[in-house]
Amino acid sequence: MADLLDRSLLFVTGKGGVGKTTVAASIALLASQQGKRVLLCEAEPKGDLAEFFESKPVGFEQREVSPGLFAMSMDTEASLREYLRLNLRIPVAGRIGPLARAFDFVATAAPGVREILVVGKLCWEVREGHYDLVVVDAPPTGHVIGQLAAPQAINSLVRVGLIRQQTDWMLDILSDPVRTGLCIVSTPEEMPVNESIELASRVREETTVQVTAVVVNRVLPELFGRNEEKVFELLERPPCVSEISRILEGDAEPLFEAARLAMTMRRTRSGHLERLRAAMGSDVPVLYVPYLFTRLQGMRTTRQVATALSEELGY
Repeated sequence: MADLLDRSLLFVTGKGGVGKTTVAASIALLASQQGKRVLLCEAEPKGDLAEFFESKPVGFEQREVSPGLFAMSMDTEASLREYLRLNLRIPVAGRIGPLARAFDFVATAAPGVREILVVGKLCWEVREGHYDLVVVDAPPTGHVIGQLAAPQAINSLVRVGLIRQQTDWMLDILSDPVRTGLCIVSTPEEMPVNESIELASRVREETTVQVTAVVVNRVLPELFGRNEEKVFELLERPPCVSEISRILEGDAEPLFEAARLAMTMRRTRSGHLERLRAAMGSDVPVLYVPYLFTRLQGMRTTRQVATALSEELGY
């Protein structure tokens, strides 16, 4: 399972609200802690990536936010400008004006054109070997397929020429399971699990990228083993509850209600986890991140999730 960090390009996606960005930031931090030079890219410029490292906002230019870890936020116009400068030797100063407007027109009419600038930038960083690992905080499940399949979409429109040559080498990188992988983030709940299973199926059918791992976030701890549950059932009897309330100098019933609720939620979510593992098969590892019981996001949370992933990966 350690090959999760042995790839050169790792896309991280998941249903909105499951902690996709948290996991992406934590994977990048863990890789840097393992001595790798890492680039973490926010594919959709939401502007909150830097918060996970308690850093000032990042832009298209990569900036080091932690030792060995660089971050950037994707900008399609800046990516187009860089592409023209590097590949067509066209000097572009300031905003690209009419060319940008022409690009917007083409991007609206042709599928995959805008996405190719995102994927192309990431693949270029991999090809040039600037980093050991590029981690992508990719779009959520409903949109990531279009990004991963962008080179294929362009190839269906363009058969020959410079553009076809560009998408060919991108496809070589994306199609290589040794270099590229997709990590799906989920939570042990019905809707996220359903979307994760559906996404994994679509990725296999519609793209050339391989699903490398599934990270299940917010997994509740198991409060009691079987023998402990028997003791808990005995303690729930009225005489025991009364005695515990006397010792606590307060009503103990809410404590037992909370424990019962936690046990019920754990068992319900375990069923979703079993279904997820069965759907992914033995080739795709399922990694668990415990529920942190906090709404804060920052370096502490990023480190905690990175530590949980490190333990799951056996580091």
